[in-house]
Order: sequence, then C-alpha cells, then structure tokens
Amino acid sequence: MSRKILSFELDLDFILIALRSPLRDYRLCYHINKELCTDFRKTADYCLPLFAGAEPMQFSQYVYNIEASETEFYVIANHGASGCLIPELGSTNYFLMIKNHFDDEDLENVLLRLKKIAFIESVKQIDPKTIKSHENLLF
Repeated sequence: MSRKILSFELDLDFILIALRSPLRDYRLCYHINKELCTDFRKTADYCLPLFAGAEPMQFSQYVYNIEASETEFYVIANHGASGCLIPELGSTNYFLMIKNHFDDEDLENVLLRLKKIAFIESVKQIDPKTIKSHENLLF
C-alpha cells in the first residue's frame, strides 16, 4: 500500500510592521489617519481561539481598505486581556498589517511617515516567516 504525504505551506503574503507606542489604540489610529491620510475604523476584536472550550483571546483591531487596489490595512493590538498575540515580540504594542498588492516605494513612504509621528517610539518591518507564532496572524 502506497503512502501519500500531504504538505502545505502557510500563506504569509502580507507586510507586517511592528509599532511601539504608549498611546491607546484609538489615539494611535487618530495620529496614523492624520499623517497617512487614511481612515482606520474600529471593527470587531480579532479573536484567537487557542484551546477548544476555552475563551478565545481578543485583540483590538482597526481596518482601512483601498477599494481600487483591494489593499487592506489592519492595526492590531499585540496585548490583550489574557496575553500577547505574538509573545516573542512582547515589547511591541501594535502591528500594522498590509494585505494584497503594495509597492515597495509606497511601503518606504509609509515607514518614513510613521516614523514622523511623535507618539510612535519605534517602527520596524518584520518578516512574518521569522516569527515563531506566525499562525496567530492568519485570518
């Protein structure tokens, strides 16, 4: 009897930017909206179910869409009431996730403009493949 082995690769096709800021999520998004001319809006919290039967971990989430290019932006809190979304990046307060097509030149512009915001202490692009708990970012 022959065996077939099923292998798959996770789709980590998004840009991830780590933000460190002492601001509350709504104040951070206000400053990002002002600097980047975006319109981040609060949506339902991102729920991460870790164990069957246990309460899912919840993280604050804001969304902005560019309909013409189908680009989606998310600001997600790294810290929730019951822990961290990405524990190995515990000093990071928020993540800016960009899904779908985004130009490298535009990305550099976003990074530079985020660094201009006085209330953001650090801005760092992170390769999602290098994060141990990258599965927590798949939704």
